[in-house]
Amino acid sequence: MTDANFIAPEEQDKLRNLDVLVINALRKTTHVSHFTLAEALDLIALLKPKQAYITHVSHQMGLHAEVQKELPPNVSLAYDGLVLNL
Repeated sequence: MTDANFIAPEEQDKLRNLDVLVINALRKTTHVSHFTLAEALDLIALLKPKQAYITHVSHQMGLHAEVQKELPPNVSLAYDGLVLNL
């Protein structure tokens, strides 16, 4: 889910317990059309995917290695060139 900041509850039901969830989080502060990091993490906790990747990360988020330390074990920051073998 890129370029999103809202998922209707009835649509959330379709996304529960996925093997992999890819979701955007542009930065830590509010944006008109993207989730913040906190909003993305709240949605990830609600949907309970086995693994989640955060994409559409802005330079305003902070350094990759530092932000990664803030994330739960099943959540990773995506990066250019990342390949997911499903």
